[in-house]
Amino acid sequence: GEPCSMNSHSFAASPANREPLRAIVLAAQRQGALDPLAARFGTTHKCLIPLHGRPLIAYVLETLGSSAHVGEIVVSVEEEQFPEIAAIAAHLGLAGQVRPVAAQSNIADSVIAAAEDHDGPFLITTADNALLTERSVAAMARALDRCDAAMALAQEESVRAAHPEGQRRFYGFRDGGYSNCNLYGIGSRKALSAAEIFRGGGQFAKKARRIVDAFGLVNLLMLRARLVSLDGGLQRISRRIGHRIVPVVLPDGSQAIDVDNDRTYDVVAELLEPRLHARQHAPLHAMHPPRRAA
Repeated sequence: GEPCSMNSHSFAASPANREPLRAIVLAAQRQGALDPLAARFGTTHKCLIPLHGRPLIAYVLETLGSSAHVGEIVVSVEEEQFPEIAAIAAHLGLAGQVRPVAAQSNIADSVIAAAEDHDGPFLITTADNALLTERSVAAMARALDRCDAAMALAQEESVRAAHPEGQRRFYGFRDGGYSNCNLYGIGSRKALSAAEIFRGGGQFAKKARRIVDAFGLVNLLMLRARLVSLDGGLQRISRRIGHRIVPVVLPDGSQAIDVDNDRTYDVVAELLEPRLHARQHAPLHAMHPPRRAA
């Protein structure tokens, strides 16, 4: 059949008869640790830190809520944050579309819990992915018309072009460097076992042990030695997890830049500024995130 891979030219709209995506936004705090940015801004969670006068997660919710490809938006977060998420959704006019669901002890179980009894398809992203665009969401929706699972990446050159300080970690493949965009698609409940690649948390580039567990030692050695292309590497991973996972290479390098630390907070703030001016956003001053208890 037709090869199930996507590139920067594959951005046509998905068929109108396909089920809308259930978007899952991972917003929970890492267990047992206060995020340094949350500490800096005196909030309970990184997803609530202020950015241009709005909580960080508001940017992700707004983009998802504006996409014609997205139906329900489920926010995976601790139950004590449910009222705050509901208030942010209401301020964005998304009260009927956004629903919080209790986060679990790891990312894989959180994804499965947020999926509930929905048959799919699913779009998974993180609450700190403030630069997410509707175009990227559309690209993932199109990929899931033909594939079990999809993973958004951006080429190193385009990421550095978006901002030279935006991202410092890249996967090295034979055909160049790529960065993960923290944007994943899963086509159906049956393919949800692909969520196992999240078990234990993200940041695969930093934690080799997790890559070994998820992808196998041979795959890791081949990636480290740059012996495989991006497509070849994901084909090996697909065989490992039993589902076809394909790359969706996004041309916009900013999609690989999220709010991870002080440096990337400043980068994202800088890159958001022209977008906010263009869209005439009014800061949501009423949306003050809760201050952390002393």
